[in-house]
Amino acid sequence: MRAMSCNNGKRQPSERVCYVEISKSGDIFHDFFRHKPHEMVAISPGNVHDCELHEGESGAVGSVITWHYTEGGKKTAKQIIESVNEENHTIVFKVIGGEPDVEKLHKSFKIIFHVEPKSEGQVVTWTFEFEKVDPSVPYETNLMDYLRNLVKDLDPHNKAA
Repeated sequence: MRAMSCNNGKRQPSERVCYVEISKSGDIFHDFFRHKPHEMVAISPGNVHDCELHEGESGAVGSVITWHYTEGGKKTAKQIIESVNEENHTIVFKVIGGEPDVEKLHKSFKIIFHVEPKSEGQVVTWTFEFEKVDPSVPYETNLMDYLRNLVKDLDPHNKAA
């Protein structure tokens, strides 16, 4: 993971990134996170419990979804799909609520999912872009680890597809 931090004493958005190698096509992972989150519930029920669509069409820009998951206890993350790039296999989720209350800890929080080719396989990149309300707020390393492990759980299904 890498972090970019502020300069000249001004708070600026920070970034954390992690990479996970996958076995095959990024199309399948992109499809899981954009169009078929219910399949992730079936494949990894210990990690993902539900994905509720509140507004819009499934996977469409502007749609509002809530993920129910377990990471050190049961949690939720309410997100808006802010942008999608089919060609680059990129989805930008803007976190707008959930439990724990992200809004109390961060002025803004985005999760960017991206798949890119690498040698024999592909790489899933998770990028967190955020601005903390206070410098003492810890980094979301547990969530980053959770997403890395979720991709590893889903990868055997990717191989079978």
